[in-house]
Amino acid sequence: MRFALSGEQEQFSHSLNDLLSDVDTDSANRAWAEGDPGPGLKIWRRLAELGVTALAVPEKYDGLGATPVDLAVGFERLGYHCAPGPWTDTVAALPSLLDDELLTSVASGETLASVAYAPHVPYALDSDVADARLAVENGRLRAFTPGALLSSVDGSRRLFPPVAGDDLGTALDADRAFELGCLATAAQLLGAGRWLLDTSVAYAAQRKQYGREIGGYQAVKHLLADVATALTLAEPLLFGAAVTLDRRDVSAAKVACGDAAHLAARTGLQVHGAIGYTAEHALGLRLTRVRALVGAWGTPRFHRERVLS
Repeated sequence: MRFALSGEQEQFSHSLNDLLSDVDTDSANRAWAEGDPGPGLKIWRRLAELGVTALAVPEKYDGLGATPVDLAVGFERLGYHCAPGPWTDTVAALPSLLDDELLTSVASGETLASVAYAPHVPYALDSDVADARLAVENGRLRAFTPGALLSSVDGSRRLFPPVAGDDLGTALDADRAFELGCLATAAQLLGAGRWLLDTSVAYAAQRKQYGREIGGYQAVKHLLADVATALTLAEPLLFGAAVTLDRRDVSAAKVACGDAAHLAARTGLQVHGAIGYTAEHALGLRLTRVRALVGAWGTPRFHRERVLS
């Protein structure tokens, strides 16, 4: 069986790439980490105009009713450009949790959501700026308020312990919401890994040691080739999981994309050398984002156990 993205999906990816290439996501991430969501929300609204926030929302709520494959396409680009904000919670998970008019404002980009999903998503992402806050417990929904801000390896992913509030009833499809959250996280990891590879290749072509570009050395070529191979092998697992949405397939994709992105991060730091450690370099934002996403929506151990179960 041969799988390929449709022309519309390819165009959607290109449109996202063009938009995000024209905005400063790095500055928006740094501002978001400091508690200033303004620049990030401007990017959110621009992406909403492109239909990103409406992807998984049903058509009856002015959404696009898109497939999980469409979600994977979009989130791969969000991961590549390191877009700040609770994208997974709002766009991937929330539409499967409830059947409510609230989704109309989600589709338009007016409402941001923060979702806690015990035990695998114990802390709520960006709930200080979210308009809708939902905790999933044993298939039921609860409202929550955010506790004190926690320390995070990725400062632009602001995490809060959820303080349980009113019971809101049974979730529409809690299992599907979780699988879509995992899938979206895997897609972001794949995108982040691709950015790290592209940036490392470009840097290796210009950085010189002993009178020649380091990209010309066999050892560096092998490092970068290993990353390219890992990302290439992870991609079909991601889109295969998007087609089936089977729990084992989703977990396999999450593990593969996480491993590939982690390899890309480690290799990127080796290629960049000391400059990669500086807070000013864009590499650092992706390194911390990868570290955070590897454990988000289920740890690697949890997902490996699901694959083997």
